[in-house]
Amino acid sequence: MNRCPACGATYQANAKFCPSDGARLVDAPLRKPEPVTPEEDRATALAKRPRVEEQQTPELAPGERVDGRYLVERKLGEGGMSFVYLVRDIATGERYALKVLSVALSSDHKAMARLRREASFGMRLAHPNICHILRLGETASRLVYVVMPYIDGEVLSDRVYHRGQLPLDEVRRHVTDVAAGLHAAHRLRIVHRDLKPENVMVCERADGSEFAVVMDFGLAKERRAEAELQKLTATGIVLGTPEFMSPEQIRGRPLDGRSDVYSLAVMAFELLTGKLPFVGRSAQEIMVARLRGQPLTLRDARPDLAFTAGVERVIRRGLAPEPQDRYRTAPEFAEALAGADDAPLPADEGWLGRLWGRVRNEGADRT
Repeated sequence: MNRCPACGATYQANAKFCPSDGARLVDAPLRKPEPVTPEEDRATALAKRPRVEEQQTPELAPGERVDGRYLVERKLGEGGMSFVYLVRDIATGERYALKVLSVALSSDHKAMARLRREASFGMRLAHPNICHILRLGETASRLVYVVMPYIDGEVLSDRVYHRGQLPLDEVRRHVTDVAAGLHAAHRLRIVHRDLKPENVMVCERADGSEFAVVMDFGLAKERRAEAELQKLTATGIVLGTPEFMSPEQIRGRPLDGRSDVYSLAVMAFELLTGKLPFVGRSAQEIMVARLRGQPLTLRDARPDLAFTAGVERVIRRGLAPEPQDRYRTAPEFAEALAGADDAPLPADEGWLGRLWGRVRNEGADRT
């Protein structure tokens, strides 16, 4: 188990940051429940039981049936809030990815209210670059699960980890595919809120060409939900990952598609450099740097690589701290990145031009 040093909440071992306050989690041994004697009253017994956050989510074994319909073949992966399995529909023989949510999330009534609402529009997200929810159900042990298309490919974060960074042309292709998926969702007023390389799968077509698919869109948030539903916070699902959250998401402000554009720019930066555009000794410091609009330049992150002024300019605009200063849509960002050249940034182009001027001057000073 991991524990948040700020609020004391505990999470499963794979969780890295506390979704409540963004603090980096530290190791904490799992407390086993003590036996309850007949003499103990109910209040004492309840006090001794582990909190929901401390209860381990039972894993499914190969050959086990879920809901009498899905046969578990093998585990595909796990995260701090879920386990993902490859399952086969017993009736049709079709293969699917089945994600079992943690005990904490399955027991959170507000989180489930949001998830049921999101499952209702999951099918509307059917798109070649989106892995959407097909079904929402519940196991015999009352754990909530979602069924999604099974996508065979490589997680984008794994590719970056093994290679260190990706060539510009490859990054452009991935960004274009991801942007197409995002745009399809944004047209339905659905914001992903947790876009990152871990949520993108790179797949291969029959002809050998690759395409990227955005995962976990069914766990996103519908922007046009009424005020009451917007207050429902599904911990670990809709809060987002601190390193990729937009400034308005950190501040808890209303979001639109431009928040995902920001996350896409952060992702593009990481794909190109193998590093994140904001640095700090803790998640809080990183978020403060993001709020202040102080990203690294591409050249700062990878001085050994040659980046054009045009690419730097596109990434900078995508990372603008205010939504109105970014690209209006994800495809606009992707198109700008695809067409970026060595053209210098005009000095009269507002705050971005002044910022780029400082970047160029700093680079000249270092040389």
